[in-house]
Amino acid sequence: MASEINNNEVVLEVKNLVMHFKTKKRGKTHKVKAVDDVSFSVKRGETFGLVGESGCGKTTTGRTIIRLYNPTGGEIYFEGQPLHGRMNAKLRKLITDNIAMIFQDPIASLNPRMTVQEIIGEGLKIRGIKDPAERHQIVVDMLKKVGLMEEHATRYPHEFSGGQRQRIGIARALVTNPKVIIADEPVSALDVSVQAQVINLLNDLKEEYGLTILFIAHNLSVVKYFSDRIGIMYFGKLVELASCDELFKYPLHPYTKALLSAIPQPDPHHERRRVRISYDSSIHNYDEGENKPHYFEVRPDHFVYCSDAEYPAYEAEVKEIEASLKGE
Repeated sequence: MASEINNNEVVLEVKNLVMHFKTKKRGKTHKVKAVDDVSFSVKRGETFGLVGESGCGKTTTGRTIIRLYNPTGGEIYFEGQPLHGRMNAKLRKLITDNIAMIFQDPIASLNPRMTVQEIIGEGLKIRGIKDPAERHQIVVDMLKKVGLMEEHATRYPHEFSGGQRQRIGIARALVTNPKVIIADEPVSALDVSVQAQVINLLNDLKEEYGLTILFIAHNLSVVKYFSDRIGIMYFGKLVELASCDELFKYPLHPYTKALLSAIPQPDPHHERRRVRISYDSSIHNYDEGENKPHYFEVRPDHFVYCSDAEYPAYEAEVKEIEASLKGE
């Protein structure tokens, strides 16, 4: 069972993270700013939701944290120890001992030539558990934890449904007993009913193991149910950050409002009246001079990425929302 958790202790800290890729088009080299000056922290025992549309850089952020990509710039810390810099044996061990990733595609992320026993047990083998019988027992125990059975250990990935494959992926991530899990859209490829099962499973495992989770998703409805705090990403930038309740109560950035307006309503009458909001980033007109954007704390622990010129409008909107809520 999880030990007592200090919810104010920062476990994972990302400072001014930059991840650029170079591509060639018509003989010319172009720079793609997948992640551009992103900063946030994740506290021990919390689930931090990173949300945005496809291509916004959220998956790249997760992959860069775990060093599947070498960051172009910025700093990453786990419990105060740097994860950035030149990769060596000590840094690799620090990452593999403490951070694991659940990948988005439960089919592509599992080796079709390996049995479930081999897939889940590979991490144990790397960690130095050489006895096959001991590895098998640990794998069987973990399979049962994620809702599978002992006989599944000898089967191959193609013999399972999408939800079962994702459970295998979760078991593979947890078997080495990491402190931090990066869950990269773990339910986006699943049916809605199966999504609920996997989310509930992650919630139960989080409580049992005292996990800290970076939950990457594009569905705000899922993130609202599962996350303690939420960061909204757009085009490589983190544009708004707040607690879950705060963000849904006081959405301020135009992109956040656009995302919230896209959530379907279960009530057909409300759904008929739902107004979709479109976001056009050109309204900001940022530059590198006095109008350069940075983070403002508009309410306690609620940050918005904006310029000095934009901030008064956000401040006024907060006061307006607070007044309307008092009047209810």
